[in-house]
Amino acid sequence: MPADTPATPVATSRKEAATAALTDVPREPGAAKPDPVLIADGVTRRFGGLTAVNVDHVEVQRGAITALIGPNGAGKTTFFNLLTGFDKPDEGTWSFNEKPLNGVAPYKVARMGMVRTFQLTKVLSKLTVIENMRLGATSQRGERLFIGLIPALWRGQEREITERANDLLARFNLDAKREDFAGSLSGGQRKLLEMARALMVEPELVMLDEPMAGVNPALTQSLLGHVKDLREQGVTVLFVEHDMDMVRDISDWVIVMAQGAVIAEGPPLEVMADQRVIDAYLGAHHDLSLAEIVKEEGIDAPELLDTAGPTSSPKDAL
Repeated sequence: MPADTPATPVATSRKEAATAALTDVPREPGAAKPDPVLIADGVTRRFGGLTAVNVDHVEVQRGAITALIGPNGAGKTTFFNLLTGFDKPDEGTWSFNEKPLNGVAPYKVARMGMVRTFQLTKVLSKLTVIENMRLGATSQRGERLFIGLIPALWRGQEREITERANDLLARFNLDAKREDFAGSLSGGQRKLLEMARALMVEPELVMLDEPMAGVNPALTQSLLGHVKDLREQGVTVLFVEHDMDMVRDISDWVIVMAQGAVIAEGPPLEVMADQRVIDAYLGAHHDLSLAEIVKEEGIDAPELLDTAGPTSSPKDAL
């Protein structure tokens, strides 16, 4: 290379790489990504007359931390359940690494490298912490009936699994709780255990459903650090969260749902300034006075026009 030719900048971290990959992606719902690991098309879920999920198209970029946000009842957790096989859609297709997931059981989805946690933790409370971790490993030879009768065929693998579990417990600061029953852990420690157990699968995509819900401030920063660390290890993260400070802090890309549909996408700061997102969270009339709303909606209520002042905006109540 000639001396006067500048070298091409190289991303020094996974975060920078993810940011660079998403730079030219359109800021619109359903935007195509340069290297999507997860793609969903026309996914719909109805409960009677209520359409809980109606996602036309969404893609999740490989190697990035993507936040899925939206007001309560937007369909975020239902969408998670559909993608991971815990619920069945009325319509639609979705794929992971270009492999269709329609009708695939949750445990098979996990074996493919796509794992999830739950808003309400699913630890096995009457097993110890280390036993919970061992159960997270897949393809254990000792689980097969006839092989299980011959310890020599599975003991070596069990030692490897235990060693990996111990390493993860140390990484998540749970090694001191190794022999404690999982039911004795605090809510935040259960979140840590569930995340650590999910990593026993050595996943490519981790889906976290409100990982900070019910976690005390002392453990929140620890969990945030672990989520960022997942990205640095090359793991893709998709998470549901209501804490906007957390979303701004750790996400590379944000997908916004409202009334079951994706209404906006983009980098955190751009999304939070998007009028569609503001309307979804605050209501389309958040910047109008009560008198203006009455006039716009054609409501026949002159007494409201008489009493509504210029500061009677719903936004003021926030």
